[in-house]
Amino acid sequence: MGRKFRGKQKVLEQVKIEGIAAEGKCIARVDEQVIFVEKVAPGDVVDVRVTRKKSNFMEATPVKFHSYSEDRVEPFCEHFGTCGGCKWQHIPYEIQLKYKHQQVIDSLERIAKVELPEITPILGSSNIQFYRNKLEYTFTNWRWVTKEEIDSGEELDRRGLGFHIPGRFDKILDIEKCFHQPDPSNKIRNAVKNYCRDNKLPFYDISKKTGSVRNLIIRNSILNEWMVIVQFALDQPENEGLMEYLKINFPEITSLQYVINNKANETFHDLDVKVHHGKAYITEEMEGIQFRVGPKSFYQTNATQAYELYKIARDYAELSGNEVVYDLYTGTGTIANFIAKDAKKVIGIEYVEAAIEDAKVNSEINGIDNTQFYAGDMKDLLNDDFMANHERPDVIITDPPRAGMHADVVSMLLKIQAPKIVYVSCNPATQARDLALLDSMYSVARVQPVDMFPQTHHVENVVLLELRKL
Repeated sequence: MGRKFRGKQKVLEQVKIEGIAAEGKCIARVDEQVIFVEKVAPGDVVDVRVTRKKSNFMEATPVKFHSYSEDRVEPFCEHFGTCGGCKWQHIPYEIQLKYKHQQVIDSLERIAKVELPEITPILGSSNIQFYRNKLEYTFTNWRWVTKEEIDSGEELDRRGLGFHIPGRFDKILDIEKCFHQPDPSNKIRNAVKNYCRDNKLPFYDISKKTGSVRNLIIRNSILNEWMVIVQFALDQPENEGLMEYLKINFPEITSLQYVINNKANETFHDLDVKVHHGKAYITEEMEGIQFRVGPKSFYQTNATQAYELYKIARDYAELSGNEVVYDLYTGTGTIANFIAKDAKKVIGIEYVEAAIEDAKVNSEINGIDNTQFYAGDMKDLLNDDFMANHERPDVIITDPPRAGMHADVVSMLLKIQAPKIVYVSCNPATQARDLALLDSMYSVARVQPVDMFPQTHHVENVVLLELRKL
C-alpha cells in the first residue's frame, strides 16, 4: 500500500474496494481506517485521493483504476459519472438488490438493536429503467462542459437543459437522453431546448437572476397521460410561442401548464399554475381507484412499484372491514383511499394542507365515503384532544419523510397502543431509530424491503409492529 502527496491531498495507492456503505458510497480499509469512496464498485482496485479526513474515517475519490471488479457492467447512460441520477448503473441489478437488502439488515441490527424475525428477501422492481413518472429539468445559459469539449477548442453553445451537478446548485449538466422516464419524455425535453435555442428565448442565469426559460417538469401516469409544466421567469409574449409549439407537436400532452416565477428559487407551491391546454391534472390508477395528480401533488415516482409497496402495507394490516385505521403522513391520501374498501374507517393526517385537499378529492371521485382527512403538524395534531374526539385505531399505518417520526409522535403512538403499526419507510436508518423507541411496547413481526429506485442506493422498507402482550 503506497502513499503519495499530489498537491496538498494524500493519494492512497492500490486500495481494494470491499463493499457498499450507507448513502451509496463504497467502503475500503487502509491501516484499519475506514475510507468511503465514490464512483467505484466492490472489487475494484484503485488509487484514491483523500478529500476529507476525520479521526475515525476518510472520504476519497478515485484517480486511477488498476483493475475493475468482475461484477461491473457497462454503464448504459452517456452521462454516467457526471450526472448524479443513476450512480449504481455500473453494478448489476441483482447485486444492487443484495446490498440494499443488507443495508436494511445493518440498519435494524446496528441502530434499532431489537429482536427481529427473518427478513423477507427484497422485492425488486419489474422495471429497472424508465420507471419514473416525474422529472424536473433546469435551464441554464452556462452549462457544464466536459474536458473533451474544452480541449476541442471549438466554440461551444453553453445553453442547456438538464440536471444539477451533485453538490453544485449553479452547475447544470445538459442531458441528451435520460433513462429515468419513458418516451416521449426525452423527445419533449430536447424539442423544448431546441425551440428555445432556435427562437432565442433567453435561458436562465441562476447566478445573475436573468433570462426567461427557467424550469421544465414532465409527469406521466400509468394511464399514459402526460403533464408538462414550463416555468418562466418573465411574463412575456414569447412564452405563448413555446406553449403553442408543445400543444401542436405533442398531442400526447393531456395537461400543458406554465408558471411565472421570478423568485430566487424554483419552488412554485406558493405560485399560480396556469393551464394552457388540456386538464389541470393527470390521473393515476390502482385497482380501479383513480388518483388525480395536479402540478403540486405528490405521488410515488415509481407508480408500478408503489402498487407493490401498498399491497404489502395492506397485507400487513390484515384488514377485515371492521377496523379503524389511522394513516399518518397520508400525503394525497393514496394509501388511505387504497385500503378504504377493506376498513370501517380511515383517518388520514398530513402536514401539507394542499395535499389533504387532494386526498379529499380522491375520495370523492372514487365514491369513497369512509375516509376523513386532517391537515396539521403531526406532533401537534395527533394529541390527547384528537384522540378524545375520534375512534381509537385498530391499525396505524405510518409513512413519514426521510427524517422519520418526531419523538412526540412516537410517544403518542406508545400512548395510543394500537394493536398493529405498519411502518413504511424510505430511510431504514431513521426507521430503525424509531423502532428502538417503540420497542418497549411493540415487537417487530415482519420485515419487507422494497426497491423503488433501481440504479440508486435508496431502499424502502415495510415493518409490521405488534403490541406486546404484557
